[in-house]
Amino acid sequence: MPNKPELIRGISRWQLVGISINDVIGSGIYLLPAAAAALLGPFSLWAILLAGLAVAVLVLCHAQAASYFDQPGGAYLYTREAFGDFIGFEVGWMTWLTRIASVAALSNGLALAVAELWPAAATGGARLMVISAALLVLAWVNVVGVKSGARLAVALTIAKLLPLAFFVLVGLFYVDWSLLAIPSGQPLLSGSLTEAALLLLFAYAGFENTPAAAGEYRNPKRDVPFAMLTMIGIITLTYVAVQAVALGTLPELASAASPLARAAGQFAGPAAVLLLSVGALVSIFGNLGNTTLIGPRYAYALAADGYGPRWLAAVHPQFHTPANAIIAQTLIALLLALSGSFVALAMLSVVARLATYIGTCSALLVLQRRFTNAPDALQLPGGVLVPLLGLALSLCFVAATSWKNLLAAAAALVLGALIYHYRRHT
Repeated sequence: MPNKPELIRGISRWQLVGISINDVIGSGIYLLPAAAAALLGPFSLWAILLAGLAVAVLVLCHAQAASYFDQPGGAYLYTREAFGDFIGFEVGWMTWLTRIASVAALSNGLALAVAELWPAAATGGARLMVISAALLVLAWVNVVGVKSGARLAVALTIAKLLPLAFFVLVGLFYVDWSLLAIPSGQPLLSGSLTEAALLLLFAYAGFENTPAAAGEYRNPKRDVPFAMLTMIGIITLTYVAVQAVALGTLPELASAASPLARAAGQFAGPAAVLLLSVGALVSIFGNLGNTTLIGPRYAYALAADGYGPRWLAAVHPQFHTPANAIIAQTLIALLLALSGSFVALAMLSVVARLATYIGTCSALLVLQRRFTNAPDALQLPGGVLVPLLGLALSLCFVAATSWKNLLAAAAALVLGALIYHYRRHT
């Protein structure tokens, strides 16, 4: 009998860093400055920094859990190993739903970004062409090899960071630092604090996907923690620097529809507006590429364990990628994106991400004891304090989530329970 095709370990440490950054920096960075300023004013600069430090706690939890395993699955794997098959499946199921919703929503966002340069792309056949072409090209790149998908992700990471670097390095010379000062007597707490907290949390979302394709990383137990910790440092510094320049160069930041392009236009002219507009487009496309690379690995891991059709767990004999899972996710997301029904799934992404965070932090409390003497595993200062803090933080965000999101998540969990009931046992 011929050998069964297997995944190959083709992604290096620094490619993984690029993939990690690419999964977090998306269109949000081009909208975050105005949204944060509208909710928090000058406090937004410090809020973004504090949010980065808070998310770093969650990143540490995922990084330590990743240092124990070299198999694919991410949060699904950690919760399954800690709490058994059912809890693991529900977390994996919710995480994959998040990836499908992200592809559908991002592809629509890509059409809107293209429409800034080509207005016809906002509707009709042109919109259909933009969305379909982007998803199908990215699916093909990732089917033909994990290395090609990783190279594309790294190239897009560099391409999306360059406009932001230009914005910060040039904009610093034009900052009116008085605009960053917090007015005396202005209260810190306001009714918008909960909304702002959720906004800032999800500006950093995406880091949880890095461990999902661990079966295709060269040295996942070491490289995933390194990539995640490097990523959160770079992302936090980038967000803070961009917010400082935006606040200091655009007095009407809170009401700006395209804050970075508008601010850049004021201090660097029309060419800078075009550069930042293209940068937004590249950022969205980069997120799409990452989700097409990482998302199917959840479906592959679930199917390999008996959840869903067996063919989702097939590895392509020539390319050694989970080609069927990549194609299936792309087609589902394409249908949702073109039909508009992706909105309901996008609503799920809020709570689904939190399910991933809660699952990983809770699982880590178990895994720390099980892998106490694991060689070369990442050791966190304070032992259980970090996962406990991450769990408390996640539960606070759940409390801030709307009842509609919670209801949608409950419905998804019930559907997941039905799928679990019909698990394949052979």
